[in-house]
Amino acid sequence: MAEDQAGPSGPDLTHGVGLAELADGGKLVGHVGDEQVLLARRGMRVFAVGANCTHYNGPLVDGLIVDGTVRCPWHHACFDLQTGEALHAPALSPIATWAVEQRDGKIFVGAKRAEPRAKPRGKTEGGPPDRIVIAGGGGAGFAAAEMLRRERYEGEIVMLSRDDAPPVDRPNLSKDYLAGNAPEDWVPLRPDSFYSENGIDLRLSVTVAGVDPRSREVALADGNRLRYDRLLLATGAAPVQLSIPGADSQQVCLLRSLADCRVIIERAKTARRAVVLGASFIGLEVAAALRARGIEVHVAAPDKRPLERVLGPELGEFVRALHEEHGVVFHLEDSAVSIDGKQVKLKGGSVLDADLVVAGVGVRPRIELAERAGLAIDRGVVVDAYLETSAPGVFAAGDIARWPDPHSGEAIRVEHWVVAERQGQVAALNMLGRREKFAAVPFFWSQHYDVPINYVGHAEKWDELSIEGDIAGKDCLVRFKREGRTLAIASIFRDVENLQAEVEMELRSA
Repeated sequence: MAEDQAGPSGPDLTHGVGLAELADGGKLVGHVGDEQVLLARRGMRVFAVGANCTHYNGPLVDGLIVDGTVRCPWHHACFDLQTGEALHAPALSPIATWAVEQRDGKIFVGAKRAEPRAKPRGKTEGGPPDRIVIAGGGGAGFAAAEMLRRERYEGEIVMLSRDDAPPVDRPNLSKDYLAGNAPEDWVPLRPDSFYSENGIDLRLSVTVAGVDPRSREVALADGNRLRYDRLLLATGAAPVQLSIPGADSQQVCLLRSLADCRVIIERAKTARRAVVLGASFIGLEVAAALRARGIEVHVAAPDKRPLERVLGPELGEFVRALHEEHGVVFHLEDSAVSIDGKQVKLKGGSVLDADLVVAGVGVRPRIELAERAGLAIDRGVVVDAYLETSAPGVFAAGDIARWPDPHSGEAIRVEHWVVAERQGQVAALNMLGRREKFAAVPFFWSQHYDVPINYVGHAEKWDELSIEGDIAGKDCLVRFKREGRTLAIASIFRDVENLQAEVEMELRSA
């Protein structure tokens, strides 16, 4: 996350700037008092909005203007230029807006406007439900609850979470927070007071034992039953448990929740050497975070190259070299066969000393609840274009949902934070009867030291990789194609081109 600048920069926009200085589609950063303000022009209309994304403070001036919106270059959040509303996650809070006046060929920025309220998004079918229950306290569940209240839904919202903490910014758990570069107060998605102030009945450490779609009831593990009018299943995914001797020892850590992250941080305080099992995105981000803490890190994985299955051999080789430059030792095409105290034995015969072991060998969607409820299952919970399951009134979002993707033309399930949040938002609208199709292009980002990798689209298989730029020089765009059609793009430090690819994919399937 970037820190705010020491002081305002650019021209004082209250004194005016020439309209000719701002081309159609152009952007300019100035200030009003101590606040940085972005001017954006569309035709003869000029908008004045906050200069930084409300997600991780990304500079919107480096982003993209699309119709009446501005998109953040870092993680593809999208804001309405007129109202400031955060239209697409991962940003959930609006950016500020200011009044703009044009006279004598100049643009003057006036008073700051009040925080926007959501605009009506179209017709609804039927009346609003009395009670909406959300099973899950992750990104999808939180985004749904937040959107319901943003849309002025006045019924009951009950959020049932397995976790012992309110919803958190999960990507941060393997990045800045784990590395010690971010305080814990950056991790919650909202302060604890948000839930009571917005009438969201958040129940922590709760296990949902069953769902009865016929009676529209949720059964809790404590024996209580909860009626619902609409239900959102957002149960997420669980880390894959190792099935080797010693895997259940306290020496082995997983990373999914804030509690998991706190355990790793505490053990890292005295650890000199760590072993990460698995070269997944999470595993490698953990490796980078532990190296930032000065811990010797070894990574053992059965892969020939890290992340090759998702990013291809060239980017996979780059990621390996990048981590090796920072001191990570790889044991590739190898895997752990046992853990005995502070020693990890590998299949190839090596024995690695470890004060700390972190298993990052993947996750599995938590679909057991949906299976017991008799919902349609196909490598995930099957949903339609509106994210509704085979049971009327029951929706699914996030890691468990398998939806008809208009961009690839296939039914897909992905485990991306941004997708989960955006699905939660669309599911919320549809639980209110809005009938809005989920058509967002999948997006995720991964951070390795000072190198971000942005990935837009979805390509489970490809027959051609097209590389533009220099991967080793950390300036590239990689296109994943099948039968000549681009399905996904990964990039390093080509943020605007990655954004443009997202827009092109949206238009192609519209």
